[in-house]
Amino acid sequence: MSSPRDAATRTVLVADDETGLRELLTIVLEGEGYQVLVASDGRSALDLFRVNKQSIDLVIQDLKMPEIDGIRLLSHYREEAPGLPIIVITAFSSWDNAVEAMRLGAYDYIKKPFDTEAIRQVVNRAIERKTFLESCPDAMRAELSSRPEMIGNHRSVQKVMQLVLQVAPTDSTVFIQGESGTGKELVARAVHYRSHRRDAPFISVNCSAFTETLLESELFGHKRGSFTGAVADTEGFFQAADGGTLFLDEVADMSLTTQVKMLRVLEERKVTPVGSTESRPIDVRIIAATNKDIVEEIRARHFREDLYYRLNVIPVWLPPLRERKDDIPLLAGYFLAKYARQMGKRVTGITAEARETLRQYDWPGNVRELENVIQRHVALCAGSSIDELQLLRSRSVRGSEPAVEAPQEEAMIPTAGIDLEERLADYERSYLREALRITGGNLTNAARILGMSYRSMRYRVKKLNVREEELV
Repeated sequence: MSSPRDAATRTVLVADDETGLRELLTIVLEGEGYQVLVASDGRSALDLFRVNKQSIDLVIQDLKMPEIDGIRLLSHYREEAPGLPIIVITAFSSWDNAVEAMRLGAYDYIKKPFDTEAIRQVVNRAIERKTFLESCPDAMRAELSSRPEMIGNHRSVQKVMQLVLQVAPTDSTVFIQGESGTGKELVARAVHYRSHRRDAPFISVNCSAFTETLLESELFGHKRGSFTGAVADTEGFFQAADGGTLFLDEVADMSLTTQVKMLRVLEERKVTPVGSTESRPIDVRIIAATNKDIVEEIRARHFREDLYYRLNVIPVWLPPLRERKDDIPLLAGYFLAKYARQMGKRVTGITAEARETLRQYDWPGNVRELENVIQRHVALCAGSSIDELQLLRSRSVRGSEPAVEAPQEEAMIPTAGIDLEERLADYERSYLREALRITGGNLTNAARILGMSYRSMRYRVKKLNVREEELV
C-alpha cells in the first residue's frame, strides 16, 4: 500500500490564457493550502506537466487555448498519467466539448462564469478522491479507480457528495431516497469505501427480490431443520456483513412482519436466526434506500414510523436526471467511453440530432436508462458517432408517455380465444433474442439493456428456451 502525501504538499497545474482567471484560481487554491503552477497556453502547460509530472496532483485547464488546445492536452495527460484528475473549464457551452472531455477521462467539466465556492468544492473533492485512492491497497485501488462516483456538477449532486464525505467516517445509519436509476447504491458504496469499515464486506440486498419468508432467512440466517430445505445452519446477510456495511435497497418493500424484526435488530444490535432462540451480536453499519415516497407509505400504514426514525438518521435525497439535465453530456461522455472501450469500438461522438433528443427527453429511468441507451447505441453504431437515438424517438421526447408502447384500448381476441401466457412468452422471448443480438450474445450486457439482473436474465433465457448459440 502506498501512503498518501500530506495535503499541504498537493500541487495543482492551472492552464488558461486569461490572466485574470489564472490569478483568481491561484488566490483561491493557495487559500486552500495548495501549491499552484500556472501556464498561459497549451504548450507551456504540457512542458510544465512533463517537468513536474511526479508532483502534480490535479490539472485545471481551459479548452480553448493557443498553441495546443485543451482536448489535445487531455489526450497527452491520459497517455502519460492515466490516474491524474483533470477539471475542464470553458466559456463555450458546447455539448460536444463536454462529451469529448468526459470521453477522454476528465474528472469534471465546469462552465464559465463560475463562483469560487464551486471551484473549491470540485477541487477539494478531486484531491480527496486521489488521496483516498492512494491510501487503498493495490487491489482495492484498481477496483475503485474503474468504478465512478456520482458524475455531475449540478448543485444537488455536489451537496450529496459533500454529505458523503462528512458522514462516511461515522457509523451513523444513512437513508437514501430517490427514483429508480438515480444511483442509490453508488452513494452507498461511496460511504462504505470512505469509512473505517472499507476493508470489511459491503453486502447489497434488494428487499423486493425475496418473499417475506425467504427475506427473513436471507437477512437473519436460519437453523438446520427450521423449514423444508434448511439442510444446514446458514449465516444471514447481517452476519456476512459483520464489521462492514449492509445496504438494504428497496427497504420499503419489506413486509410489516419483517419490519418489526428489523426494528429489533437495529435497537439491540443482535440477530436471531430463523428457527433459533439464541441471539448473536453484530457489528454492521446500515445504509437503507427506497424509491417510494416513504412519508406516503407511513400514512398508508405500509411502513412503520418507528423503523423510519431508526433508519432516517442521515437522510440523503438523490435528484432525478430531468432536474439536472446539464449533467447529461458529462454522463453521456463517460458512458460512451466506457462501452466503446468494452466493445472495442471507435465511437467517439454524438451528432447534433442525437444530442437534441437526449436533451429533450425526460428520462423516467434516470441515469440507469441513459446508460442503457448509450450502451445500446454504441453496440449498434457502425461509424464513429451515434447519429440517432431511434429508441428515444419512438417514445415521447416529452417523457410523458411510458417507456414501453401501451396496448390499444381494445384488444382484438379471436372467437376461439388465445393462449395469453404463450403470447406473452413469445414477446419476452423476442426481446431476449434482440438484446443478445445487439450485444453479440453477451448475457451480462444484454441484462443491462433490459434492466434486469444477470441471474434473472439467465433464468428467463433457460425458461423460454432461447437458443444456446445466441449466448456467450
